[in-house]
Amino acid sequence: MSSAVTDATPDTGASPNPHGVTFGEAFRVWLRVAALSFGGPAGQIAVMHRIVVDEKRWIGEQRFLHALNYCMLLPGPEAQQLAIYIGWLMHRTAGGLVAGILFVLPGFLSILALSYLYVTLGSVHAVEGLFFGLKAAVLAVVIQAVVRVGGRALKNRAMIGIAAAAFLAIFVFHVPFPVIILAAAIIGFLGSKSGSRLFQGGGGHKAAGGADLSDAHALLGEEIPDHARPNLRWSLKISAVLLVLWLLPLLLLYFFLGPDDIFTQIGVFFSKMALVTFGGAYAVLAYVAQEAVQHFGWLKPTEMLDGLGMAETTPGPLIMVLQFVGFMGAYRDPGSLGPMTAATLAAILTTWVTFVPCFLWIFLGAPFIEKLRGNTALAGAMSAITAAVVGVILNLAIWFGLHFLFRSAEVHSLGPFSIELPVWTSLSVPSLLLSLAAAIAIFRFKLAVIPVLLGCAVAGMVWPV
Repeated sequence: MSSAVTDATPDTGASPNPHGVTFGEAFRVWLRVAALSFGGPAGQIAVMHRIVVDEKRWIGEQRFLHALNYCMLLPGPEAQQLAIYIGWLMHRTAGGLVAGILFVLPGFLSILALSYLYVTLGSVHAVEGLFFGLKAAVLAVVIQAVVRVGGRALKNRAMIGIAAAAFLAIFVFHVPFPVIILAAAIIGFLGSKSGSRLFQGGGGHKAAGGADLSDAHALLGEEIPDHARPNLRWSLKISAVLLVLWLLPLLLLYFFLGPDDIFTQIGVFFSKMALVTFGGAYAVLAYVAQEAVQHFGWLKPTEMLDGLGMAETTPGPLIMVLQFVGFMGAYRDPGSLGPMTAATLAAILTTWVTFVPCFLWIFLGAPFIEKLRGNTALAGAMSAITAAVVGVILNLAIWFGLHFLFRSAEVHSLGPFSIELPVWTSLSVPSLLLSLAAAIAIFRFKLAVIPVLLGCAVAGMVWPV
């Protein structure tokens, strides 16, 4: 391997890193982040921020938001990509690989186990109480994420206005997420170029828990690490390796099994989804459900909802629901294999083609994004994007709360307006009470996420609905 690639390959802990965090310690931290990554992107980003910024002080607030904003622009799960980005910053390529793989692994194993239960028991009712309790905790975590991210990003009236406009755009007008982010970036860029202080990226604002951690006072510091400086030769080489890892299995399936084989269909379809999942899972799930149910016949509409329930209440990205879709498709059309064997292989294949591209986007682009971290105009665009994301996260929190706290909802339309409102008589009192208890535990008593999740899970199993 050339020196360009070698220089970008991480220290595995044999020699100390300048920031003092060993590779072994980082492994344990990313394992902890993965185990706590419930609640969709909002909850996952909040957990990651709490651990790597507030608790471990690896990187500063502005560097975290800069990386997050870049990941928001990419297709795929932004929380996992953010983990790859930070892992790469701290411990080079291996750090990014470990952070990204661990972020997905608990969710993959959890959904695979639940999928086995699903096809053997006919439903997930055996763990319904557990899911119920976890959902209550997840709702509180997502609301906390809105408060925490909003407290950092909404520094002035301009940022509050952008967040409000983004919320209305997606909640009322159903504007696609990429359009919202692009509009916010343009507004922030032009505002920054105009010299307005309202669009200046940087510190000075306060978090819910006190002063933000500046980049200069973080363990990594504010300078760009040597391995994170742009190296086009290294970026192209590692991108070529990742492209082969992503596309070679598809070519082998196509040539050896043919285009009509279930595994070829699954590999090609979910590779396409990996390219268009801007805005997270919710932006693409409607299309996936339509194709998987109506076109391929892999599963039934109610089964898609069951899979979404699994993904919402297990650690890892919500897009892990695609694993369940692939599992069910091969289970029903196993070919010469046994149904369970075919389904397991399909789950692995779906996960592989969904998440390998995430490493490609980060390793290819992150060095160049790091170099632009001090760019004033880019900082203005990124600040506006972060504000818009607050509005989007609020929309997700309302969507999740609507479907957890109420048993039914109705869509009310008036011209271009369309709002989903709850049927108030369908309010679930147990859901409301347990969610309030979780919120009090988090906001009033400042309990960590794990005790709240465990407490709610036990309560859900004792009082299932």
